[in-house]
Amino acid sequence: MIVLGVVLLIIGFIAGISILWTIGLVLVVVGAILAILGGTGRRVGGRPHWY
Repeated sequence: MIVLGVVLLIIGFIAGISILWTIGLVLVVVGAILAILGGTGRRVGGRPHWY
């Protein structure tokens, strides 16, 4: 999710498409939150691993 967000950020920046920039930023933030929660041992969505 983080990688997809970064790819969308790069494409949005190069192409000048603001919606891709916004979606990429949201995906990076959500991916980081899920990674932090998964790293601390918390269950995410009722599952011990979210991947």
